[in-house]
Amino acid sequence: MEFAAKYYKKKWAPNTRETVRRFTLHQFEQASLVVANTDEPDRSTNSPLYCYQIEPLALSVIRSFATKEWEPALRRYLADTRTLAQRYAQVRDMRRIPLVLLNGKEIKLTPGKHNVLIGKIMTEFCPRFTPGARPIYVGDTGKKWAYFDEEYLGKLGISVEEHGKMPDLCIHYVHKNWLVLIEAVTSHGPVNPKRLAELKKLFSASKAGLVFVTAFPDRHTLLKYLQEISWETEVWVAEAPDHMIHFNGERFLGPY
Repeated sequence: MEFAAKYYKKKWAPNTRETVRRFTLHQFEQASLVVANTDEPDRSTNSPLYCYQIEPLALSVIRSFATKEWEPALRRYLADTRTLAQRYAQVRDMRRIPLVLLNGKEIKLTPGKHNVLIGKIMTEFCPRFTPGARPIYVGDTGKKWAYFDEEYLGKLGISVEEHGKMPDLCIHYVHKNWLVLIEAVTSHGPVNPKRLAELKKLFSASKAGLVFVTAFPDRHTLLKYLQEISWETEVWVAEAPDHMIHFNGERFLGPY
């Protein structure tokens, strides 16, 4: 954006970065003009270090502009673009994290620390604290949601229009009729008082009791957000999967 302002006299406000990313860089990436995170392909999409660089073949074509090589180079590039896009798509797909849900369905998550934690919640937390639970929603940093059983959620009395407000995981603990809402935190997003109020409003029509959990990969990450965590919620740390931290209230792990 700074480059465009300096050399092309096109200026964007600082708070429109996400718009530029979604409506320009995404299209450049799909057209194989740019490649994301060549230094660390598994970088999470919500990482502040997420970056793009121009695709080498595209760069060589652009550098030939206004020379006699431009026309033939452009024709070769356009002929190869689809193959190039397919190749990069295959590479991205190979890096996806396979995850078998509690109902036996397999999904693939975008690589990154956040989704690694999602996998640990499903394979470590759920069997210990919500055995036999049914998955309803699984978020993905790369495509917002990886799994959503909208019909089942509707049977619990809930209709959700904006997926952006959903927690990272939504699980129905059938045995106790609890709807367990879990936020996975690696760089941001614990269940703080503001988030708790949002989730209570979003799931206010639930026929199941609501349980709120913040999951962290380790204690070091937990310490960063300790002061933000809301009362009457639970905390789970993946490096100590057998234990739960209960933030006050009249009972351990249950709706209020």
